[in-house]
Amino acid sequence: MDRNEVTLVGRLSAAPEEWPMPSGDTLTKWRVIVRRRPRGRRGGLVDTIQCVTFDPGVASLVAGMAPRAEMEVRGALRCRIYGPQAGKNWRYEVEAHTVVPMSAEPVAGSEASRAMEVPEVLLPSDRAGAEPRPVAYLAAAG
Repeated sequence: MDRNEVTLVGRLSAAPEEWPMPSGDTLTKWRVIVRRRPRGRRGGLVDTIQCVTFDPGVASLVAGMAPRAEMEVRGALRCRIYGPQAGKNWRYEVEAHTVVPMSAEPVAGSEASRAMEVPEVLLPSDRAGAEPRPVAYLAAAG
């Protein structure tokens, strides 16, 4: 069975942005900073990974987090195509379905800060506490 599951643990780079869509939905975008494992003398490298969601609950939770707050993002990798017909741009991003604050301080007075008091509400009941399974050929490459 094919699977498209992504789990990121990192820090929120900055406040999320909201983009209204023609359908009436709102797309919320943010970036997660994930540190790379040091190799040799090149330490301190990071990846900044674009995340998006259409889920208002997830968007509200992320909006209530302060920049640099630790978070776990669970979702699926998506390839989006942007631009005019003559010059398409391809971009990969994580479409988040769950965000769990790790040690984030909520923004005082925001609706999201009240939601952060019980983040388990956003966890799918069938996946709560489940760890990702290692993939043999990826584990051997690391």
